[in-house]
Amino acid sequence: MTLRVAGVDAFSSVPMGGNGAVVVLLDEPAQDKWMQDLAAEFNQSETAFLWSHGSHWYLRWFTPSCEVDLCGHATLAATLALQHWGLLGSGQPEWFQTRSGPLQVEIGSASSAAIDLPSAAMQPRFYEPWMDSYRPLQQWTSDLGYGVLLLAADIDLQQLNPDEPCWAKTKEKGWVLMQQALKPRDYQLRFFAPGLGLREDPVTGSAHALVAPWWCQQLRQRFVIGWQPSHRPGGLCCQPLNNGMIRLTGDGVILWDGVLHDRPSVPSAKPWLALHRS
Repeated sequence: MTLRVAGVDAFSSVPMGGNGAVVVLLDEPAQDKWMQDLAAEFNQSETAFLWSHGSHWYLRWFTPSCEVDLCGHATLAATLALQHWGLLGSGQPEWFQTRSGPLQVEIGSASSAAIDLPSAAMQPRFYEPWMDSYRPLQQWTSDLGYGVLLLAADIDLQQLNPDEPCWAKTKEKGWVLMQQALKPRDYQLRFFAPGLGLREDPVTGSAHALVAPWWCQQLRQRFVIGWQPSHRPGGLCCQPLNNGMIRLTGDGVILWDGVLHDRPSVPSAKPWLALHRS
């Protein structure tokens, strides 16, 4: 018996760009340990596990070291994988039940999709000496657990090579470094997540969902174009919705598609069904 599995480069229109994720299609609910071991084996920034039960899709995300509450690029990857497998059609909104609540997704084309992620409040954060080298114009913490530094436009964000042991000692599990960008982009950011076992995440949907409302307010725009100039760059369109969600629209590439010759030995449905919310 085998399981379907695919590798997707999310938030990119070209292979080897954006943020890579593996998507595993389960035919029964899997145990946490099996999923964590498999995520460590794949060693992508996130592995997404999909399970269909009744009329609902359930989605969980694992880094190589832990399960996470929210992952934008792996949600986009899961959406495009379902379309690739013929399980989700264009223009048909679907909901994923997740640890962050129900998330709406919709295929736009064979290579693009829109996903709705929750936003989170940002609060002003106290200044610390390690921030001196970045000369932040403002700094925040957030309900998502990410810290945010707003950098001046004259700082070369792409060339920054931060290796901050101090970051691992802060309460934040990840740090967003952002600044205004040149058109056609509105802003750009990089995301470092020592608290999640990731030195740098290439393109981070949850980070864009966090800061996009602030940029929309500052620039007086209904939507903004975000860019992430990492070693695997990628971008997306971010639009705040009236329900407090942020709609992220981006491209993705199915890099490979195959089968997994392993499966969980003992199904465990309870943690999955606990995700369901009306």
